Amino acid sequence: MARKYIECRQFLSGNGCTLAISGTEEEVLDLAVLHAVVSHDRDDPHELREQLRLLLNELPDSASATA
Repeated sequence: MARKYIECRQFLSGNGCTLAISGTEEEVLDLAVLHAVVSHDRDDPHELREQLRLLLNELPDSASATA
């Protein structure tokens, strides 16, 4: 299964936030929505989740390997 990631500084942040989240698509979306609501005062988590889904990136194979 491909790992996904999103970086707050590219999409959500106007305050210099540098959070990056990686994992399965659902894990990343769950945490990204939570972070946006709690840390950036975003609302409407259902609409936000769908917006964030479009912004997910796939990690290259070498970046998703674990030791």
